[in-house]
Amino acid sequence: MRYAANKFDMSAEQAHVAEAVRGKGVAVLIPCYNEAITIGKVVDDFRAALPEAQIWVYDNNSTDDTARIAFEHGAFVRTEPRQGKGFVVRQMFRDIDAEYYVMVDGDDTYPAEFAPALIKPLALNEADMTVGDRLSNGTYGEENDRAFHGFGNNLVRWLIKAIYGYAFEDVMTGYRAFNREFVKTTPVLSAGFQIETELSIHAVDKHWRIADVPINYRDRPEGSESKLSTFGDGAKVLMAIASLFKDYKPMAFFGWIALLFVILGLIAGIPVIIDFAATGLVPRMPSALLAVALVLCGALSLTVGLILDTVAKNNRKQWEIDVYEAYDA
Repeated sequence: MRYAANKFDMSAEQAHVAEAVRGKGVAVLIPCYNEAITIGKVVDDFRAALPEAQIWVYDNNSTDDTARIAFEHGAFVRTEPRQGKGFVVRQMFRDIDAEYYVMVDGDDTYPAEFAPALIKPLALNEADMTVGDRLSNGTYGEENDRAFHGFGNNLVRWLIKAIYGYAFEDVMTGYRAFNREFVKTTPVLSAGFQIETELSIHAVDKHWRIADVPINYRDRPEGSESKLSTFGDGAKVLMAIASLFKDYKPMAFFGWIALLFVILGLIAGIPVIIDFAATGLVPRMPSALLAVALVLCGALSLTVGLILDTVAKNNRKQWEIDVYEAYDA
């Protein structure tokens, strides 16, 4: 009887996976801003790759015909008036109910034929988020001639590994897939292109299962322009990493600040102590006051870290309960 039950379960699982990679229960999320040149092809390609999926295009105040073209090609179209990719993704996560979600840019740089490969680990219950890795096979380096984009991606990958201990193959990719539980329990706070970094850090911090899936990448077609500012959005990504580090790991964040203050206090105070030991006098009163102030700032930072660490742990406990409720929904 046990063997028969296992055989039945395996058959049911295989059927479920086969349905999922055809798009059953899948929502394809396409945030768009002025992608009239490419959006029709993107919708058609994903319809071919996932014939049973729902394709959603959220137009973010485009000044061209993006929304009209997407609708004519059979996508569900909605408008998000708050400018920024983070706002669009937040509203998509709130509005759309599905078993699995594929998020992709509308610029035709991510081939739709890799969508089933992103969905499969989710359907097999091996991952909660899959990440389309453009870097491992070298196609991103071959197609993208913006050198600082690659440098920025590597910098963000290094920072996440240094802070959280997880090494993404490609952290800035816009091609990802998620299960329902991940989407419905993820607080999206970013307004713009920091969204990929935020999703990655949230997944690592909350110990979601992550799978990197190698994909091909192709550059934008002629006439299509990137909305990403290499330095402006890059600075926002770095600020987002620092902010999330503070929120998710306050003891480590404020602990490092406390250590810095104490070291600076010792640098200012050791000469004062040496003079006092030799003469019994404190001739460098300003230095003494500075040293005391720096050490007190260090103690204050440590205290703040301890308090916020308790708050963060309580928030994590509540989040775990929310995840259980999402699984039961």
